[in-house]
Amino acid sequence: MATAIYGRKKHMTQAFKDDGTQVSITVLEVEPNLITAVKTEEEHGYEAVQVGFEQVAASRVNKPHAGTFAKVDAPPRRNLKELRGVSGAAGATLGADVFSEGDRVHVSAASKGKGFQGTIKRHNFNRGPISHGSHNVRAPGSVGASADPARVFPGQKMPGQMGNKNVTVRNLEVVVVDAEKGELWVRGGVPGGRGAVVNIRKAGE
Repeated sequence: MATAIYGRKKHMTQAFKDDGTQVSITVLEVEPNLITAVKTEEEHGYEAVQVGFEQVAASRVNKPHAGTFAKVDAPPRRNLKELRGVSGAAGATLGADVFSEGDRVHVSAASKGKGFQGTIKRHNFNRGPISHGSHNVRAPGSVGASADPARVFPGQKMPGQMGNKNVTVRNLEVVVVDAEKGELWVRGGVPGGRGAVVNIRKAGE
């Protein structure tokens, strides 16, 4: 079965290896994920566990949300999500110690939203000349093919919404597992800003 958990991106820092090499570190805050329901192949068509994390006051959630946690006799959590392919019993918790130092993990999160951007920022286009009366400094240029086929092909790189998409960074090394503090240190950067909800899944599972 797969090994996975939800957490939040806390901040980035740096650490030093035994040989003095400096490495970039992302600190992930992992509050214990409470298993609230178990999905089975026979009943639901797939295997997964429903987990809640980040305890919140009962007044901050609606009745269906609160009822989910009442079934396992636990205070409600702010977030309620699924972990596919993960096994466990309702009422149990998954903590940072499901991983070990040296493990390789895939980390998924929503990237930072950049809003509506032009082709230079969004697709790394070069700008046009800025002298001799040029009117094409940051414009994308021609996007069609004249009279034939007389249309713009789907998938053309154009201005538009940039960022705020689910991104996965693969095979990051787990450097530190601190179950007491509820922290995972992984080598390298992960998507999203501070406080972003991240899915951490062991590579190869």
